[in-house]
Amino acid sequence: MAKNKGSRITITLECQCKNDKITKRKNGIARYTTCKNKRNTPNRLELKKFCTYCNTHEIFKEIK
Repeated sequence: MAKNKGSRITITLECQCKNDKITKRKNGIARYTTCKNKRNTPNRLELKKFCTYCNTHEIFKEIK
């Protein structure tokens, strides 16, 4: 029998920086993909990750 995938879903995290800082490397939007358990974390996820476009650690928020 095949197992049910369960409550884990794949989400996309997007940088919330404005990309208009003086020290930016290039234009664009930084995104990460990860998975979360939608039963344990029903709210949108926010993580502090490294933004390659700003060259700093920024807050990444879950997008649809």
